[in-house]
Amino acid sequence: MKPVRFTQHAEEKLALLRQWGFTIDRDTLAREMENPEEVSQGYMSRAIAQFYLDEHHVLRVVYEQNGEVVVITMYPTRQDRYED
Repeated sequence: MKPVRFTQHAEEKLALLRQWGFTIDRDTLAREMENPEEVSQGYMSRAIAQFYLDEHHVLRVVYEQNGEVVVITMYPTRQDRYED
């Protein structure tokens, strides 16, 4: 498992998610990054991992990967927005 580092912006987004009622912390997210539900290509060689938050919402996590996983930002969205 590669080490997971959170940018200051990502830490702030985690706090904001908790304010919005989504119960996720950095340790849980770091474990989830090992096996995301889905990964897609993002902007500038970044990847976007997707995880289920509840029956209606997913969390999209933008990250870079080299010797470690660097979480850049994240955002919750409705699950149906990214269904095929």
